[in-house]
Amino acid sequence: VQLVESGGGLVQPGSSLRLSCAASGFTFDAFGMAWVRHSPGKGLEWVSNINGDGRYTFYAGSMKGRFTISRDNAKNTVYLQMNSLKPEDTALYYCANADLDHWGQGTLVTVSS
Repeated sequence: VQLVESGGGLVQPGSSLRLSCAASGFTFDAFGMAWVRHSPGKGLEWVSNINGDGRYTFYAGSMKGRFTISRDNAKNTVYLQMNSLKPEDTALYYCANADLDHWGQGTLVTVSS
């Protein structure tokens, strides 16, 4: 199993970013996927989940309405669209399978003016 995140960067408050996670080594559309983030101040925090066919999505309360998880099973890729970013969204964002037993290396998002 390999999960490779990309798309992080330094942005100003109020900006948007789209994170991508390319998956390989397993039957992608058979498994739910998750985004989890880690920041020094808050520790590890679950962000969002999506089921295998993409019909069902779930969000942590503080991200609901600002973040959108999606997936393209033809490309074995899961995305996290992040809008209206805030400084408190600064974190290392990880892609994982829904059972959280396989993780990517993370992509850093920094929101700062």
